[in-house]
Amino acid sequence: MNAPRRHPLAKAVSLSLLVCLPLAAIPSLAAAQDPDSDPSATTLDAVQVTGTRIKKAEIESQTPVQTLTRDDIERTGLTSIGDILQELTGSGSALNTKFNSSGNFGFSPNGDGVGAGSAQVDLRNLGAKRVLVLVDGMRWVNESSASGVGATTDLNTIPLALVERIDVLEDGASSLYGSDAIAGVVNIITRRNFEGGQITLNYGQYGEGDGDNTGVDLAWGMNTERSNLFLGASYVEQDEILANTREQSRFPVPGTGLTFGSSGTPRGRFIFTDPNTGVTHDITPNEGDSDPLYDPTQTGCDRTDGYHCFATADRFNFAEYNMLLTPSTRSGVFGQYRFYFNDNVHAYAKALVNRRESVNQAAPEPLFLGLDAGTGNAFADGMFVSADNPYNPFGFDLASIDDPATPENEANLILIGRRPVEGGPRVFEQVVDTQYFGAGLEGSFEAGERTWFWDVNLALGRNEAEQTNYGSYDIRNIALALGDPAACAAVAGCVPLNVFGGPGTLTPEMLAWIQPVVHDRSEQKLSQFTANVSGDLFDLWAGPLSAAAGIEHRKYEGSYNPDPLTVAGFYNGVPSLPTSGEYDVNEAYVELNVPLITEGAFGKSLDLSLAGRYSDYSTFGGQFTPKYGLRWQVVDELLLRATYAEGFRAPSIGELYGSASRADLQIDDPCLVGVDGSPPTGDPANCAALGVPPGATQTNSQISVTTGGNDQLQPETANSFTAGVVFSPTFGANASWSERLDLELTYYRHSIEGAVQAIDAQTQLDLCVATLDPLYCGGITRTAVGSINAFSNRLTNLGSIKTAGWDADVFWTLPETSAGQFKLSWQNTFVTGYEAIGAAGQVQPRTVGIEVTDSAIPEWTSTAALDWNRGNWSAAWVIRHISELTEDCGDAASFPVCSDGAIVGNDDDGNPIWAGTNTLEAVNYHDLQLGYEFQWLKGLQLTGGVNNVFDKDPPLCLSCSLNGYDASTYDIPGGRYFYMRANLRF
Repeated sequence: MNAPRRHPLAKAVSLSLLVCLPLAAIPSLAAAQDPDSDPSATTLDAVQVTGTRIKKAEIESQTPVQTLTRDDIERTGLTSIGDILQELTGSGSALNTKFNSSGNFGFSPNGDGVGAGSAQVDLRNLGAKRVLVLVDGMRWVNESSASGVGATTDLNTIPLALVERIDVLEDGASSLYGSDAIAGVVNIITRRNFEGGQITLNYGQYGEGDGDNTGVDLAWGMNTERSNLFLGASYVEQDEILANTREQSRFPVPGTGLTFGSSGTPRGRFIFTDPNTGVTHDITPNEGDSDPLYDPTQTGCDRTDGYHCFATADRFNFAEYNMLLTPSTRSGVFGQYRFYFNDNVHAYAKALVNRRESVNQAAPEPLFLGLDAGTGNAFADGMFVSADNPYNPFGFDLASIDDPATPENEANLILIGRRPVEGGPRVFEQVVDTQYFGAGLEGSFEAGERTWFWDVNLALGRNEAEQTNYGSYDIRNIALALGDPAACAAVAGCVPLNVFGGPGTLTPEMLAWIQPVVHDRSEQKLSQFTANVSGDLFDLWAGPLSAAAGIEHRKYEGSYNPDPLTVAGFYNGVPSLPTSGEYDVNEAYVELNVPLITEGAFGKSLDLSLAGRYSDYSTFGGQFTPKYGLRWQVVDELLLRATYAEGFRAPSIGELYGSASRADLQIDDPCLVGVDGSPPTGDPANCAALGVPPGATQTNSQISVTTGGNDQLQPETANSFTAGVVFSPTFGANASWSERLDLELTYYRHSIEGAVQAIDAQTQLDLCVATLDPLYCGGITRTAVGSINAFSNRLTNLGSIKTAGWDADVFWTLPETSAGQFKLSWQNTFVTGYEAIGAAGQVQPRTVGIEVTDSAIPEWTSTAALDWNRGNWSAAWVIRHISELTEDCGDAASFPVCSDGAIVGNDDDGNPIWAGTNTLEAVNYHDLQLGYEFQWLKGLQLTGGVNNVFDKDPPLCLSCSLNGYDASTYDIPGGRYFYMRANLRF
């Protein structure tokens, strides 16, 4: 069959670029012009260059674009676009399936929700919401979240099977693409001209015999004289890996045992004041004693009544219930059809349906009741336990609020911490459905002797998610079951509740009354229309003035609807309220490429690129963003380029309208004795002024922080600068030692003003204690015993974020010999600076070389790949490097596991007190792959590989909130990963 007919010159250039773009099947930035090529600009038809709207061959190398070809993708052995992009040296910390992101970690401190089970991409460490994701040049719909209306794209909604290549523009591009393109653009190019069929089978497993990954991809396409059709289907199933299967992740903070475990235990922790004696107790039942008999005369810790004083050994290890790798199943179908009416006009239509089913798991949900519960829930914090409750062993009422009717009945309940393991772990099941439809017309026309290209496009995207939560509790029903038995008896289904016995004392009838099934739903929609035109306007002294112009309309709609139980305030877990909103934007842009000089004393060519876009938002008004670029071809082998761009990011629906929700974060309260017994670090006078009694203890290492949207937010504004050189020396071309050699160096700098973010919660608390400034303390309240019971940490437009660094890359193709052909790519990113400043001048803790809040900015990341081909054989060896990091040990400084710590004294028991930082040592991962192609049908390619050949574990992270790993920086769960792939073409 013949491919659709096109303009002969355009077709020839398209084919040549399709060969050159992959750069010998290794990821590359756009290289300098081939010395043998015609220096005149050439129009394109089949290839759309990411980073410009002008279809010119020379424009391709104006901006730093990294291209991942199909070969690059398959060499990773990975089955998720997100996982692949997170291995790029320029990528930062982003959510992936290694985050067990539900439960306490399921709500974002940015107020826009956490898409549990999703995979995102961050460029230049500026955050995933500042990266624009395109599919064939059109925006992709944002994710639906389990906890709000997200501001980022879930790459797990795009099947890997439909991808032809991925272009990554690591430069500001708001003038060309609009909002969100501050840090860069990811443009996923789908497969189009495909002939015949293909079946790909994937299987992988970790060296421990778990984490199985199974997948099958189907592809089929046909071309006729006037049309082409591509159909694809994909299925991927990822099994879970539990935290208790790895030594490093079996405890909340590795190397500290149960010190950072929970006060919510299966036997229960009871802190109360006996109204008869005035003695305050902190006790728990002895192990195996489900019916202790409280003796009020025993006021010390040497007891014989079935209780003992609560100690570290009694804490609950919640970590072993977590997951290191969350299970998911992704299935999708995709189709694309193009019909060529003639040589100048064709129509297309494309559609996708994708479903992701994923699961997160957390430990059995604890019940924290009383004055020190700190949940912000009126039922939990104001709990009343009747003396008449048949299971109350103390013989008197337990109340966390004074009874004004009887002044003698003062509040005496400080904390009940009971974890009903009888109800099983919390299991969060997500079902995410994505639908996409796009259609349009594309064509060309002649104006004088010039060819112009045009296109009009319509795209509709929808993302729906439902999360079902098993294992949580109805706190209102708990309060009713613990209170007056007569009131409980008057309500159908209510039975008195036993939170005082050990594990196994909660009966099925009790669980049926207090344990509901919770359903949360969310949805996002994106409707967009674009029209573009591109061509040469007229000739200048150095060549034609090329231009592109277009208009765009987009409408965003989003909603989040938590379970009615949650809305009513009866949910014992993380509270949240409904969110909904919409906005639209109209835009127009112009891009020009102005040739300034032709070949002469100042080099071969010098081109100036200009672009500007005006955006009119229904939420805040208009915004104009320009971009300027220079491309100087000094000689055939040397290219210099530079760009300066202004950009912006409009606040998302969740950031604008998101209701208050809670994130339970690992925070050290400087006014309280640490959970490990370490002394307070805050100023004693200031702590007293904040209402903290001397000697008050932080009972839990997690503090509930309330986040939410702010409809007064303004857009983030940014400027980006890049400057680079591409050197392809002639002495490295067609030589005995080199077939081709490309050296590339790029400097980048990004600056964001008014960044939408909440101040780091730990920083806010530290500044509150240090300054007593209402700016920091206004949203923080404490109970009578000193613990925090409300912590408001709302979104605002922060002061600034600035980052800078270098990319340095080498691409070397060696001559083919009897031993085969070798190709080397070595890509490096060096981050020379990162600084975030709050609106009031607060320096945020995140910076280069520091691990903080489950993310890191390594100073140097590097990937070196050596490919080999000989006949039917192929092989690849990849080395990935992540430089050393440092973290503050926090309360873990009390342990020798804080490797850089020093002994600064001894505690009351004579144990050493440590202080300092922990070093996360540099890591090198080695990946190997070997393949052989059989000449059967159109080819059968068998490939096997091992990632992390030398069984390198990720470094110990003491400050990470889950599992002792930074899941966004390192390979989790560690150990070798073996995989095989069979790829049959027919």
